[in-house]
Amino acid sequence: MPDDLNDWPAIARWRKAERERLIAERLSIPTDTRAERSIEIARQLDILLGNVAGRVVSLYWPFRGEPDLRPWVASLVARDATPALPVVIEKARPLVFRAYRPGDKLEKGVWNIPIPAVDEPVTPNVVIAPLVGVDPGNYRLGYGGGFFDRTLAALPRKPLVVGIGYQTQRIPTIHPQPHDIPMDRIVVV
Repeated sequence: MPDDLNDWPAIARWRKAERERLIAERLSIPTDTRAERSIEIARQLDILLGNVAGRVVSLYWPFRGEPDLRPWVASLVARDATPALPVVIEKARPLVFRAYRPGDKLEKGVWNIPIPAVDEPVTPNVVIAPLVGVDPGNYRLGYGGGFFDRTLAALPRKPLVVGIGYQTQRIPTIHPQPHDIPMDRIVVV
């Protein structure tokens, strides 16, 4: 941990090392175990969100061992919600969200992560964000690009923000900075 909590370069170096450690730990979880935990996360999200009819729920395409909620997307559609996926349009800019239903045409986005090919922008009521790490203040350690915080700050209305992940991703602090935005809820299993 950095000695000087006001030393941003030291904190950035610490975050990078912690990010690498946590991602390696997440990837070491057996595939079957991650699949079981993804089902439990979806079950807990159903309880947390309740009736999703008429709501836009932003998820993500799983990457580097993140919980896989793709099977849950069909249940959102069946309950009259509009699932959406985040899309990187430009580096250092907020994400946009595009409506997505299973079977929609996808194309490769940044880091080859699939994104909806049809540009149907939507504004989410709920944003579900995968965690690299999370601290007791609900501050999320992500991949370091700043997209999450930049996007939340730019949305026209504040969505419910839910971070999801595994218990091993809980850490004492991320050393939050003024630009970091805490999540409203956390679901970790």
